[in-house]
Amino acid sequence: MTIRLTLTRTFHPAFWGLLLVAGCQSTGHLPLPLPEPSDSAPHVEPEGLALLPDPQVTVLEPSRYGNPASYTVAGKTYFVKESATGYVAVGNASWYGTKFHGRRTSSGEPFDMFALTAAHRTLPIPAFARVTNLQNGRSTLVRINDRGPFHADRIIDLSYAAAVKLGFAGHGTARVRVEVLEPAKDFYLQAGAFSTLAAADALKAKIEALTGQSAFVVKVPGDQLYRVRIGPVRGRDEASRVQNTIASASLAKPMILGF
Repeated sequence: MTIRLTLTRTFHPAFWGLLLVAGCQSTGHLPLPLPEPSDSAPHVEPEGLALLPDPQVTVLEPSRYGNPASYTVAGKTYFVKESATGYVAVGNASWYGTKFHGRRTSSGEPFDMFALTAAHRTLPIPAFARVTNLQNGRSTLVRINDRGPFHADRIIDLSYAAAVKLGFAGHGTARVRVEVLEPAKDFYLQAGAFSTLAAADALKAKIEALTGQSAFVVKVPGDQLYRVRIGPVRGRDEASRVQNTIASASLAKPMILGF
C-alpha cells in the first residue's frame, strides 16, 4: 500500500488534525490518527502577560501563504476577502495555546501563544484588529496571521496571550467585537486658492504660525491659481484637528484631500 499525503497550503494548526488525504493501491485501511491532547494554558505564565503592549499597526505585504481565493475545510469552502477595510463583527472568540505552540500557522510563521496574534477564516493575512471583550470592556490589538476557528459559533481564535489580556483565559469563549484597523494614512489639506502668489504666500505664513504644520504653495500645470496646501498630516484624526484649528481662527475651512 502506498500512502501519499498532499498539502498545498497551510492552515490554522487545529486544522491539521482534521485533514486526511490519501490514495491507496490496495484494499487496506489507513489507521486512524491518534487523538491529540486537549489544548491548555501554559504551566507557568510569563509575568506581565496581561500588560503586553499592543502591536503597532503598520503596512505589511500580503503573506505569500494563507491567502488563496478560497479553501475548503471539513467539506466547507471559505472565500478569503480581498480587503479587510471596514470589517466589524460581533460574536464569540476562543483561544488556543500549548497544543499548537510552535506549530506552523497559515502565514508560515510558528505560532507563539505568548504573542498577540489571532486566526480568522476569511480576513486577508496579515491584518490588524482590535478585539473587545463585551463582558468586561477590555480590549487588545492583535495581528491576524492564521486561519480558523473552524466552528460556526465562533468568529475569531485568539492566542493565549490575547485571551489573558481580554480576561477570559480561564474560560473557553467570550463575546467580543472585532474591528479591523488600518495604518494611518498621510493626508493633505487645501486651505485656499489665489490668483496671485503673494496672497498665497501670506496665507501659507499664517497657517504655519497657527498650526505648526508645514504648508506649501503649488501651481498645477494648466491651472492659473496658486493653491495653499498643508501636509503631509498623519491620520484622519490629525487632519480633522488641523482643519478645525484653521476654521476656528476665522480662516476658510480647508478641504481634506486624502493620501
